[in-house]
Amino acid sequence: MNIELVTTPNEELKESGFGSLKSCNNVLESIISKGHNIILTVCKTKLDLENIVKRKPDLVILAVKYLSFENKKNIWLSEYFDEHSINYTASSRDVLRFDSNKVLAKQHLKSKGIKTADYFTAIPQQFKKIEDLPISFPLFLKPIDAANGNGIDDLSFVTNFTEFKNKVESLYTQFKMPILVEEYLDGREFTVAVIETISGKLIISPIEIVPLSSTNGLRILGQKAKKDDSEELKKINNNDTRIKLTKLASEAFTGLGVRDYGRIDIKTNKAGECFFMEANLVPGMTLGSSYFPKACEIENELSYDNVVELMLSKGLSRIPLNKTIPLNNSDILPYTVMEG
Repeated sequence: MNIELVTTPNEELKESGFGSLKSCNNVLESIISKGHNIILTVCKTKLDLENIVKRKPDLVILAVKYLSFENKKNIWLSEYFDEHSINYTASSRDVLRFDSNKVLAKQHLKSKGIKTADYFTAIPQQFKKIEDLPISFPLFLKPIDAANGNGIDDLSFVTNFTEFKNKVESLYTQFKMPILVEEYLDGREFTVAVIETISGKLIISPIEIVPLSSTNGLRILGQKAKKDDSEELKKINNNDTRIKLTKLASEAFTGLGVRDYGRIDIKTNKAGECFFMEANLVPGMTLGSSYFPKACEIENELSYDNVVELMLSKGLSRIPLNKTIPLNNSDILPYTVMEG
């Protein structure tokens, strides 16, 4: 059986993915330790993808969603490998659009009755006065498609029309697309790692994220906090909170049609109500710091190697039986599961 881990030159990620080449090597070394044959391929051109198809790997692990070219259309890896009947990890192109566009994910889940923060989108000069805004202050502004906290800082929290206009202008100049404007939720911040097992059950790992307090008393989980790893990741000891988070994350995972694994971000208001915020379907995998493996470790005591093995289990199960190397799951039980 042959596996390829596919990434692109991505030191300055603007979208979700496993992370830098170092992060991909973390995953590579973990898979090698389990006895699998695997190579890491850094794709820069379409020819690199064509060569992968010629090699006909049994499983491709997608560490990024697409190949990006200047002045050319992006090549979505899941779509490309679907067209060439190559087995790959994680979700299809149709589902990954919910990762790349936070508004689409919110619209989709809201139509299914799943709570999300009220929102609208904005471009410069679209709203002329405060009375035109669909939601009252305070508001929180961020890019529609950026990951890793890009574009998010203390100025994302706005309390008046001047601050709103300035942040819309700033983000639009940087990202060249409409800005997501949400009602500001004044509660706590959580992330939930979800892995689908071969049997269809979900391993749910919720944790709380507590950013450092900024100069004005806010706790903003922005680009600087994520880059510095300054936020605290905490186990959830309140069982009622854990149940609410597990239920919402499971509903979001299923409602979006996610395959194999994904991370669901959730916030609460002061009353403790949970709201879906966004989905990260190609989660960061940096050893020792990325939220996805850390959540699994904190909540379910799963080692990094255990997490990687579980993430691959569904993909490996799609390989014809005469090629599959059985997984050894004896050392990764028990863990919290929910029926898919």
